[in-house]
Amino acid sequence: MLPGTSGFHWTPGHVIFLSLFFLVVITILTTVLRAIFRSARDLRGRGSDQLLWQLEFEDLPDAEKRCRHEIAGRVNRRTCPNAFDCRNCKDYERFAALPSVPAQSTFGLDYPSDRLYHRGHTWVRPEAEGAFTVGLDDLALHLLGKPDSVELPPVGTRLTTNSPAWRIRKGDAEMRVRAPLDGEVVETAGEGQDWCLKIRPETTPNLRHLLRGPEVSAWLGKELERLQIQLGAPDGSPSLADGGILMSGLMDAMPKADWDTVLAGTFLET
Repeated sequence: MLPGTSGFHWTPGHVIFLSLFFLVVITILTTVLRAIFRSARDLRGRGSDQLLWQLEFEDLPDAEKRCRHEIAGRVNRRTCPNAFDCRNCKDYERFAALPSVPAQSTFGLDYPSDRLYHRGHTWVRPEAEGAFTVGLDDLALHLLGKPDSVELPPVGTRLTTNSPAWRIRKGDAEMRVRAPLDGEVVETAGEGQDWCLKIRPETTPNLRHLLRGPEVSAWLGKELERLQIQLGAPDGSPSLADGGILMSGLMDAMPKADWDTVLAGTFLET
């Protein structure tokens, strides 16, 4: 008999069952609504891009939300409260004035000093004509090896910092590479080139959210620590060799690794 009909008696088991049932329903509805909402990223609306990134940032583990000033050794412990957007940080100037840990090596990876670096593993290089060339950094290239396909945005696309800029597919994995700055795509690279996009900002850009100087080597050290933990399965092959140099084509060398987790941490996915 159903609850509420003659002769039915509630028991603690009924209450527990219904509570669990409605909890599952609410969880499913929340997941579906979040998926629908995130699909709006393809509409390329700047307001929705920012809102989506805020939601995705909140879903990142705390270990992946470390403030750049903690990574650089300027403060002992700090979680970024601004979704990696230092342009809006009221404490940036105060922390940036503190001494940082001296730059070490880049662990055998190629990180030229004439570029700035986004924490989603892209580099940015200013060009004489006012545009900025953007490409994947060397750690991302070492992980991916040769991708199966790359989907670059059409010329004329307007990008917002931290919104998806282009997509890369490797096997069953699809990565969304985040835009390191605001602006319009004015050129895309052809096959075999070491860059991906040229972006022209509408106004003089504020680039203080991008890593530079000693911050780069300190951040790389933290990223390599993350990789060692995520790829350090008991039956896995070593991901680093020769005293800490990252292997090239790691996805091909370790096909059984948990690449969903590794790539999510690398490209700031949740």
